[in-house]
Amino acid sequence: MSYKWKLQSLTPQTKEAAKLLTDEIGINPILGPILMRRGVRTPREAKKFFRPQLTDLLDPFEMKDMDKAVDRLNRAIGMKEKILVYGDYDVDGCTAVTLVYKFLHEFYSNVSYYIPDRLDDGYGISFKAIDRAVSLGVSVIIILDCGIKANEEIKYAAKFGIDFIVCDHHVPDDELPPAYAILDPKRKDETYPYGDLSGCGIGFKLMQAFAQNNGIEFGRLVPLLELCAVSIAADLVPILGENRILAYHGLRQLNANPSVGLQAIIQTCGLSGKEIGITDVMFRIGPRINASGRIQNGGETIELLIERNLDEAIAKANTINNYNEARKDIDKQMTEEANAIVNKLTNLEDRRSIVVYNKEWHKGVVGIVASRLTELYYRPTIVLALDDDGNLTGSARSVAEFDIYSGIESCKDLLQNFGGHTYAVGLSLREENVKEFIRRFEKYVEEHIEEEQTEATLSIDAELNFSDITPQLYADLKKLRPFGPENPEPLFCTNNVYDYGTSKVVGRGQEHIKLELVDNKSNNILNGIAFGQSSHARFIKTKRAFNICYTIAENIYKHGEIQLQIEDIQPADHE
Repeated sequence: MSYKWKLQSLTPQTKEAAKLLTDEIGINPILGPILMRRGVRTPREAKKFFRPQLTDLLDPFEMKDMDKAVDRLNRAIGMKEKILVYGDYDVDGCTAVTLVYKFLHEFYSNVSYYIPDRLDDGYGISFKAIDRAVSLGVSVIIILDCGIKANEEIKYAAKFGIDFIVCDHHVPDDELPPAYAILDPKRKDETYPYGDLSGCGIGFKLMQAFAQNNGIEFGRLVPLLELCAVSIAADLVPILGENRILAYHGLRQLNANPSVGLQAIIQTCGLSGKEIGITDVMFRIGPRINASGRIQNGGETIELLIERNLDEAIAKANTINNYNEARKDIDKQMTEEANAIVNKLTNLEDRRSIVVYNKEWHKGVVGIVASRLTELYYRPTIVLALDDDGNLTGSARSVAEFDIYSGIESCKDLLQNFGGHTYAVGLSLREENVKEFIRRFEKYVEEHIEEEQTEATLSIDAELNFSDITPQLYADLKKLRPFGPENPEPLFCTNNVYDYGTSKVVGRGQEHIKLELVDNKSNNILNGIAFGQSSHARFIKTKRAFNICYTIAENIYKHGEIQLQIEDIQPADHE
């Protein structure tokens, strides 16, 4: 992919404020503008950002309907009613169900869980699932990471005396479902101070409120924060505000004392003994948790995450790892087929969106394929497959700063169902509506997308000389962790660098470059790694100057040695 580099700028006033901030708190001045862009402007705010405290979590009872939700739980427990914890089959849903089930089960035994089968039940709550709950004598359903649009299903459940507590973070319709309580920060009438919790985060807030109301010490909840961290990383919610506190302490728990189930996943994906960060969750842990729901049934994930015997957990983790390997094969084949369809589209260069579908595709993998096409073509993308009801169902993914949810909502009269976030949406529609949907969606994107949103852009925080890159700078940068949406890992550039003479292509497929570089200002020598960029190797060896864009990391093979992780390489005379 060809990137456009954009160096972030600050006004003279903001630059001065950034300098004052770094002088006051005693950190490298390079971090000043970075903190400013994250809304950190005072020493007090910087302290809270660097060391998030659990005591700064918001009062859960500030969320609308939280008092009703807790009262209903207390009444159910007091009357020995059967409670069902129900959630989506993705990482966020599975971690949410695990968290709520594990905590409630510590104090009340008449509670069970259910994850819908992607192929058999479909997304969210289904009439079939409600009938099953009725047969089991369930009277309260806590539904997590879905349910905010299940108006008809919840109305149907009420006929059987089932009360719903909806814990969702997706955008609701104008009419809310007739649930007993609805916990969703995206409600139009919501006044809760933080609106970007994950589904698991909302489940945590419900349990926090339940504990607070029943005199249960907060420390009993702390081991469950690992699940919040996994959901936050996998669901790509902003890592600022309350999410930052949950992610920070969740990662500490995951590294220091993970539950047996997550310990087994950590072993299976080769992370044992390594400090686990958000990226590890996104690309190693998350996909394995997801694979069960995509390929088989997400219920197997819950069985693993609540397992207490390590040997049993490792066996279950190996099974889920096999699902992940199968998912990779399906994903690769579908991406190749989707790419072939895109290449045959007429006027591809003029199109602002991509919508592709194939009745034979596995609907459990369409979201991954949509993400890959978005990365490849840098356009809002929708990938659809055929579901069991004869409808086309799929996933949409967006490019930076473009609200794909609003684009899909503008075509809602053509849809059977849809729901999601600004950058990721699930949807279904009848096959006879797909051509008109493609036409209208393309028209919406064309009218609303900005030119700069159609280019893959690297937002660079600062231009550095190699002499600026010191162990102290790296130590200060680590204080910004965990990184993620709205708190991305700082990106830097250095212009006019040269191969010191020892750079070489590495990797099983000779796809990476191990670099030893020198800049033309400080003559300092630094090592770097450029993953998947071996196409630049020949130019680098010509000894001509080039520019690099990178993050600053530690060489995992040489403890204490700084290494540049190269994101892009461009000739020095590149326009």
